[in-house]
Amino acid sequence: MKVVVPLAAGFEEIETSAIVDIFRRAKIEVVTAGLKGKGEVEGAHGVKFISDVALDEIRPDDYDAIVLPGGYPGFVNLGNDKRVLNLVKDMYAKDKYVAAICGAPSVLSKSGVLKGSNATIYPGCRDMLTDAEYMDERVVKDKKIITSQGPGTAIEFAIKLVEVFISAEKAEEIKKDVLAL
Repeated sequence: MKVVVPLAAGFEEIETSAIVDIFRRAKIEVVTAGLKGKGEVEGAHGVKFISDVALDEIRPDDYDAIVLPGGYPGFVNLGNDKRVLNLVKDMYAKDKYVAAICGAPSVLSKSGVLKGSNATIYPGCRDMLTDAEYMDERVVKDKKIITSQGPGTAIEFAIKLVEVFISAEKAEEIKKDVLAL
């Protein structure tokens, strides 16, 4: 399993850390891709991450899933980048998983992949789910789309992704290791 996590300036640090950390504990290969190239990307609260590669290096056929972190203005920056929208569309069209947390499900909506699906989003962004049925749940899975509500749901979201990508047993192992509820 190989997953790409695009990083835009203003990403939510808790969500990104939880996703990358939980995936690496589960032995899922995760690659962070900077929108402005390989290197430093500053999060919404001033924490800086170093992306593994530039977004332009990402090819959909090389990955099994794309996971979008939220954060403001990170999710807006993701949604305004045609490369991100095209990557989401291409991966979904190739029957790969697309996942997003916080405000980032709006990017899935903007790309057109949520049409007719159930999804969740940060409650204050609910009106941005223009083509999905909003579910007031912490994590929602509908077919190959997984969405979650925000920083407080980040570990639960990442563990759900491990369950979907690997197995329920691996997800339970990770939950025990990190003392998740």
